[in-house]
Amino acid sequence: MEKIKETFADDETAWQEVYRLTKYTKILTCLILLLIGSCIYILHGRTVPVPVVGPNAEKTAAGVYLSHVSEAVIRPFDNSKEGELAAYGHRLITETYKYLGPEVKEGMVTGNNLACSSCHLNGGTKAYAAPYIGLSGVFPIYIGRENKVESLEERINGCFERSMNGKPIPVNSKEMRAMISYIKHLSRDVAIGKRIEGQGFVQLNKPNRAADRIKGAAVFKRYCITCHGENGQGNRRGQSGDGKGYLYPPLWGNDSFNDGAGMARLLTAARFIKGNMPLGATAENPILTDEEAYDVAAYINSFSRPQKANKELDYPDLTKKPKDCPYPPYIDQVTITQHKLGPFNF
Repeated sequence: MEKIKETFADDETAWQEVYRLTKYTKILTCLILLLIGSCIYILHGRTVPVPVVGPNAEKTAAGVYLSHVSEAVIRPFDNSKEGELAAYGHRLITETYKYLGPEVKEGMVTGNNLACSSCHLNGGTKAYAAPYIGLSGVFPIYIGRENKVESLEERINGCFERSMNGKPIPVNSKEMRAMISYIKHLSRDVAIGKRIEGQGFVQLNKPNRAADRIKGAAVFKRYCITCHGENGQGNRRGQSGDGKGYLYPPLWGNDSFNDGAGMARLLTAARFIKGNMPLGATAENPILTDEEAYDVAAYINSFSRPQKANKELDYPDLTKKPKDCPYPPYIDQVTITQHKLGPFNF
């Protein structure tokens, strides 16, 4: 560069033009190399979540930011036995009713026609909708409800028994292995043992009052009935009995989650709702306020739903029982009504 400058020492205008062209050539070269690298990465099936970096982002082993990501991209499944199994796991997660539901002769595992992705949205890839990304590297983990360290298989069976109102499946069954393979497929770029931001649900600033079901009914009427129906019975893809499940799931009644599920807890439901409902809401851009999510969760959970047997055996260590658990026994003297509706200032 210095030699070039000497050449144009008597012509400042020409020197400035050469300098400008050299600078832009370097920038263009970097952009071309970046584009080529990206194409190679995608062509090799290594699609990853699109980074939208937030202030508390957790960087994975692959250098991918997963904080505040609305939805991860599911990379193509390998053309191998493991890839085929993971692909089957994806179908089980997104079409649970079709393979394991009560309207399918070969199924009869679940007691309702929901899909796992009714709560784990978009196949378990949406941030703050209990995504599966990274879970295979976190389990086994302590679960207070059982007061023991549980495997990922045990946690999945817990969902089958509660959210799906059904029964557990053998841990070595093809179906269980397929779901585990799918979760591992999603978790490939996440460091083992690391929790990433976006797992679980958003935080909620709990109002220092009891939830108001009347206000919740107004929120439901304004935002929820278009998809879930005026009576909360959802929107089926076909007809009852055809095993095609729901486009939008029922929120109460016989074909919904039972009263032992996590969504039957007011604060859990409110956190899910705030970060994901109505459609289009995200953790970064919620549509409902904390108070609206709080009230509408109470309204939804005020209706009847299937009863989980032996709930009194949950939380052997009652000090681990969440404040919003809606069924006894409790270690405190707070009423069941306050445990269901708040305020949770105890």
